[in-house]
Amino acid sequence: MPQLVISTVGTSLLTNQLNERTDKKDWKRRMIETANLTYEEINKYHEDVADIISQLKERANKKIYNTEIEVEEICEISAELNGIYGLYGKKLEEGVSDTHVLIATDTAQGRIAAEVIESYLKSKGLNSTSVWIQPELSLASSNVFTESIAKLIPSMQQTILDCKKTNYRICFNLVGGFKALQGYFNTIGMFYADEIIYVFEGSNELIKIPKLPIKINIEEVEPYKVQLAMMAVGDISKSWEEAKKVPQEWAVVDGQEMTLSTWGQLIWSQCQNELLSQDKPLKFPKIDYTSIFLDEYKNKPANEKIILQENLARAACLLVNHKDGITAMKQDGIFRLRRYEGKNKDIEHFDLPKGRRVSCIAVGNNLQIRHYGEHDYVNDNP
Repeated sequence: MPQLVISTVGTSLLTNQLNERTDKKDWKRRMIETANLTYEEINKYHEDVADIISQLKERANKKIYNTEIEVEEICEISAELNGIYGLYGKKLEEGVSDTHVLIATDTAQGRIAAEVIESYLKSKGLNSTSVWIQPELSLASSNVFTESIAKLIPSMQQTILDCKKTNYRICFNLVGGFKALQGYFNTIGMFYADEIIYVFEGSNELIKIPKLPIKINIEEVEPYKVQLAMMAVGDISKSWEEAKKVPQEWAVVDGQEMTLSTWGQLIWSQCQNELLSQDKPLKFPKIDYTSIFLDEYKNKPANEKIILQENLARAACLLVNHKDGITAMKQDGIFRLRRYEGKNKDIEHFDLPKGRRVSCIAVGNNLQIRHYGEHDYVNDNP
């Protein structure tokens, strides 16, 4: 069975090349001082550090590509490679059909360390290896770090779900990387990984943690389902009274707006399908439903309910966040809310994926949903 291996990446590959006896005394200090600076910042403002990193990179490459070096020595050079070698019982050739994702910080040191590991794995035949760097992800501040992690989660989650559909096994390699990064990925891995691997302290012996039967208590999420559904597809105003009820740990506040935090995304991803496929649609602000629509909705399959409600959540965001939300929906490139012509000229409509259509009436800045279904059905019964 092929595997998706997600590895957190730190800077041990570079810092392990420092030699206090032969290197200049300030090398270690300069590496620490500039640990959270980007590649561009280092090259522009700290040419001495760029030269230090370049020399450490050259040393690392010289060691790991040395044909006479033992695997155990390579594992001492890089914590990340230690985990990957351990995963395959020291035989990297067993991983040629696997996909590897290296999660690195948006720093010069993190980027270069990840690129060296990527090149090395590809040289060993693990060609489906890539580096993921979320912009601004660093340990410069806790706020920047948590916001960047929150932005990283959706794409990583989608990759994992796509792999699961094709029967991939998911492994989180957390041997390397910074402790803060490991902490987040350890929790995320409890929900998505089939296995999490660490290294036993003081040795190269791996600790493998199998998938645990963890499940979110959906009853605790239920009271906030409307807010979470909207934050999953857009921002909401923190001044909205309902937004104030959301647990602080589940949301990130940016100015006057709120969106899902890393934990909010994780919680919602575990509950959304169940909460969006119930017999009744969620009561989104500024959206009403006719009794005919409610009858139609009740009989729809779960997958259609989910897609419809995700779009209604997005519509609610536009209606709430804009003084003229109806115009915002008309100008929106996805909804393109527009009126019928002829006898139904007072009725609006917008399209959804897979040939589905929604008809509705704009009442002030509110939207009354009339019908939902296949394109031709709604056109005949707007």
